Amino acid sequence: MSVDQEAGTRQGVEVAREAGRRRTFAVISHPDAGKSTLTEALALHASAISSAGAVHGKGDRKGVTSDWMQMEQERGISITSAALRIDYDDRVLNLLDTPGHADFSEDTYRVLSAVDCAIMLLDSAKGLEPQTLKLFDVCRARRMPVITFVNKWDRPGREPLELLDEIEQRIGLRPTPLNWPVGIAGDFRGLIDRASGTYTKMTRTPGGASKAVERVLSDEEAARVEGAEWERAVEEIELLEALGADYDEASFLAGESSPVLFGAALPNFGVGHLLETVVGLAPAPAAKADEKDEPRPVAAPFSGQVFKMQANMDKNHRDRMAFVRISSGRFDRGMVLTHAATGRPFATKYTQAVFGADRSTIDAAYPGDVIALVNAQALAVGDTLYDGPRVVFPAIPSFAPEHFVVARALDAGKYKQFQRGIAQLDAEGVVQVLSSDVRGEQAPVLAAVGPLQFDVVRARMEQEFRSPIETSPLDYSVARRTDAESAPALHALSGAEVLKRRGDGELLVLVHNKWRLRVIERDHPELFMEPLLAGGVDEG
Repeated sequence: MSVDQEAGTRQGVEVAREAGRRRTFAVISHPDAGKSTLTEALALHASAISSAGAVHGKGDRKGVTSDWMQMEQERGISITSAALRIDYDDRVLNLLDTPGHADFSEDTYRVLSAVDCAIMLLDSAKGLEPQTLKLFDVCRARRMPVITFVNKWDRPGREPLELLDEIEQRIGLRPTPLNWPVGIAGDFRGLIDRASGTYTKMTRTPGGASKAVERVLSDEEAARVEGAEWERAVEEIELLEALGADYDEASFLAGESSPVLFGAALPNFGVGHLLETVVGLAPAPAAKADEKDEPRPVAAPFSGQVFKMQANMDKNHRDRMAFVRISSGRFDRGMVLTHAATGRPFATKYTQAVFGADRSTIDAAYPGDVIALVNAQALAVGDTLYDGPRVVFPAIPSFAPEHFVVARALDAGKYKQFQRGIAQLDAEGVVQVLSSDVRGEQAPVLAAVGPLQFDVVRARMEQEFRSPIETSPLDYSVARRTDAESAPALHALSGAEVLKRRGDGELLVLVHNKWRLRVIERDHPELFMEPLLAGGVDEG
């Protein structure tokens, strides 16, 4: 074996070992289920932060680490996904917090392309809500392993068995509880670990700023202290055993069953068990299929895919960052990679690890890690970067927009800032930008999954690009993909307009409503109109 071959073998072993230490996962749920609070609680239990705050912060504590955008802090919702890298128990956890509001769901879909597992958060009182169902469908379509965390057990809610039955009946995912609560929702006493039978009693800390106080009790002590609630929990666990609701690794990894844990993120009840479950059960990075459906082994030369673009995360750093999920190989800061879309070299001198809004320089990274490439003006969402033999990963799809507005600069003297800002937000995927020769570049059409995306555009255009805009709604609610042959005829029809998507040049026909679409399809079957993607699965 030559010296180069021996070095390559050693690096391959190193990469495989380091990949095995990684766990890359997202936290997803319906709005207000407590995602950002859970993200902080996980970071607290992993000792990545010293104290946790509620969504709006308490006392002299900041708001949640992952909600860094001004609008997020003002409204108490997550608008954009955030990446947090945490070192814990000889593992590297790459945790991606995501927006819960349906209007920002496209950002969540992009994040799901960059993770190996998802934590699905359920509100103990509300169970499966519409956005939760939609996200479960996306995970199921991608056969992604899902760990379910039933949150807010310290508040009044539903019966645990009822929640499990709803999961199985409504989404076909077999729940396998790993722990079980003692005390009904709103009267949370502690948790029984089903594998060991150990009962841990929880005591809330003031304000939930630090880890909950945990005390292990024997069965005799638990029966004496908890009384009827203990007996009830024991009976319910016996029922679970009789039903065979036990964890099965194969069905979990296949996305057919879901380990379930109970807890409360705000007072930090049960979060430690969730953290240990992610470390122990979530899959490590594995070979990823390229656009030819050929797997790229984790030990192959470096490759990664951009899943998110973000500019101006810090007012002191007016730059553009590309978030890249590493799929294979070792990354070393300063590497010159190849940009698959252009074939041009891409230098990586400025590379960082991100913890919410905080940054730190990173010198080396491995499969599963998320790195942030600074000043990445040449990159866009879905782009592949690689070293060595060429590889291209499948594009991350854009989803069907349902809301459309025309954007115009309020100050004609700031047209350059207007153009630069619209182009930036398009590249980040905040909205899809459509244009046509008829409308001109000064009046682009912004297309979005939800109307709150336009609020983000208006705020960022004013605050970051110093070019306030006005938006006028268009009377369209349906978009379909078309081609150059059908475009002129479609554009001439009443209630339809053909525009070009700036990002990829794809032609879209916008239609007033589904009724008008059906009429066009009936009267003009020769014209090409193809559904876009909605929620990660084919629309229509």
